[in-house]
Amino acid sequence: MAQNTNNYDLDIFGEALLDYQKGEYTEDIITFSSLEEEDCIPLPYIFRSFTEMPSLEKEALKKCKGTILDIGCGAGSHSLHLQNQGLSAVALDISEGAIETCKLRGVKNTINSNILDYSGIKFDTLLLLMNGIGIVEKLSNLDMYLKHFKSLLKTSGQILLDSSNIIYMYEEDNDGGYWIPEHSDYYGQVEFTMQYKNVKSEPFGWLYLDYNTLKNAAETNNFNCELVSEGKHYDYLARLTVKS
Repeated sequence: MAQNTNNYDLDIFGEALLDYQKGEYTEDIITFSSLEEEDCIPLPYIFRSFTEMPSLEKEALKKCKGTILDIGCGAGSHSLHLQNQGLSAVALDISEGAIETCKLRGVKNTINSNILDYSGIKFDTLLLLMNGIGIVEKLSNLDMYLKHFKSLLKTSGQILLDSSNIIYMYEEDNDGGYWIPEHSDYYGQVEFTMQYKNVKSEPFGWLYLDYNTLKNAAETNNFNCELVSEGKHYDYLARLTVKS
């Protein structure tokens, strides 16, 4: 879960990545969410090689072309693979620790920034993996992000992203419907808190986006939206291109 949230005052994520990179790994990141009491982000998984990645990630990396912006890059595993394949990848993350980790691992091109604050060269591919679209935080922010992404794309560019439909996490009633909290604008909006070495982050939003909602938003913002592949657990890989 690479972070891009304005509430990320304490760089817990970056500290954990740096500890692992420097051989000081003693524990994982603990997460608390509005859907689950407690879970964890295993640090070794964030540093995985291409062969250890899920099939959707492998497929996305194979579809990357030209110059690539790896948004919410985390420890830079995707950027490193692309770089090793001879492609031009730029790793971007709001976490200073994540970017420092990327540099220590050998990622050549990095940017420490919130994606909404970044403007510069245009790219052939924008890459958002590990539910990278989660950085949007709320469904109401999606149009704003898609407009900004478009400003970073070359004319023939593409956006590759994965996400999950988490409707299965809600209780199903006898009629086949789901019990969604009344206060929720969209069931895929989740609030997280992270803890590392007994230090907790401020709560931040994270968006899980079902494909049909993504497709509707993409078409509203003049994107073509293609369902590239589906995973085994409600997850999917999508490709967006600007309509001509």
